[in-house]
Amino acid sequence: MTQGSIRLSTIERVQAFTAAMGEFGFEVDLASGRYIVNGKSIMGILSLDLGHPITVTAEVPEEQRERFLQVLQSFA
Repeated sequence: MTQGSIRLSTIERVQAFTAAMGEFGFEVDLASGRYIVNGKSIMGILSLDLGHPITVTAEVPEEQRERFLQVLQSFA
């Protein structure tokens, strides 16, 4: 399991994040407080409190881990 923390403080960042996550064939979960949403869903992400850091969790295949972590870093 791979976890990281990101900030999605604008609509543009949310759109860019969902587009980036769409490149991956595995599920991505975002958690804020007690809420967990699909990391590929703009509507789900917009239901979170975007004023705080968001925890990203995914079961990333080993061959895609480095690329996934690079993408997460760009939203840190």
